[in-house]
Amino acid sequence: MYNFSYQNPVNIVFGKNEIGKLSELLAKDSKIMITYGGGSIKKNGVYDQVVKALEGYSYIEFGGIEPNPKYETLMNAIALGKKEKVDFLLAVGGGSVIDGTKFIAAAIPMERDPWDIMLGNAAVEKAVPIGTILTLPATGSEMNSGAVISRISTKEKYAFMSPWVMPKFSILDPEVCYSLPKRQVTNGIVDAFVHTIEQYLTYPVNAMVQDYFSESLLKTLIEIAPKVMKEQPEYDDCANFMWTATMALNGLIGCGVPQDWATHEIGHELTALHNIDHARTLAIVLPGVMNVMRNAKRDKLEQYAYRIWNISAGSSEERINQAIQRTEDFFESVGINTHLKDYDVNETTIGIITERFKERKTLLGERQDIGYGTVAEILRSRL
Repeated sequence: MYNFSYQNPVNIVFGKNEIGKLSELLAKDSKIMITYGGGSIKKNGVYDQVVKALEGYSYIEFGGIEPNPKYETLMNAIALGKKEKVDFLLAVGGGSVIDGTKFIAAAIPMERDPWDIMLGNAAVEKAVPIGTILTLPATGSEMNSGAVISRISTKEKYAFMSPWVMPKFSILDPEVCYSLPKRQVTNGIVDAFVHTIEQYLTYPVNAMVQDYFSESLLKTLIEIAPKVMKEQPEYDDCANFMWTATMALNGLIGCGVPQDWATHEIGHELTALHNIDHARTLAIVLPGVMNVMRNAKRDKLEQYAYRIWNISAGSSEERINQAIQRTEDFFESVGINTHLKDYDVNETTIGIITERFKERKTLLGERQDIGYGTVAEILRSRL
């Protein structure tokens, strides 16, 4: 196991009816901006709970943050936040709303173009504090320092990380899952699954706790997937789903181990160019990464095959092939297509993505051994 330093300051408030505790977490003199997405919170009762908890507080609202939050939309929120001199941001939504709010938080104190943060040309030196009320288990953004932002004008999608945008608190009420569209539930399942895989399916460093912890998260997602997809899921299944998604990307299973993230980096390009749901891009790309990079990942692929899918018979190649197929079958079983052709993506897009990685001189993977040529090979395997 590698050396590591781990600190997570986010106060998690978990369980039924916990949104009502919002008033206990905020200073009375705060000037708050509530951020949210397309308005589903006004249909499922979450908005009413928030407004009730904020009685006596000064707040404004900014809605309309999209899935894959857009720089152009967020710039409007930044302008509003500056004008109203807000000193606290409350993100009410899923990972996109929370990610977008992190960008807003970092950008409000800035005088320069905040896109420089995404390009790595500007460091986040301070930020407006934020809190979150999670309405969709998926990204883990409620308990980490990362955010992913898209820009329409350039068809780009980048991530940034900063301890300045760690939420002060996050309220997780599993009952919000009851009203989620099944598309969002399935996206959340796959998102959490691949987050875990990116930190697990690399090469062994004798990190037993992280390995077994990651495997428990993967097994939980496989077991509860059909349960949380029911029309009327049980509370405990929703609770396990929500907590699994949070634990998949709060930094804990990534301590002291190599991490990959090639699937995410490639998937971001598919979203930027074709607006494919983030989780769906992951379901497309991951089997290709597993297949093309099998030699570099062989030890962990064999471990994954045995511990997750109970595959023990056959040669190494046969077991790995079965594990990749079982992974793809799992994604398909929750209703997510796993090939580029399913999304009308062809060789032209592969060429554009390959050229982007070539121009950036980007090397991906836990060993930084995935160049633009390998990216093309991975994508062509998913046609």
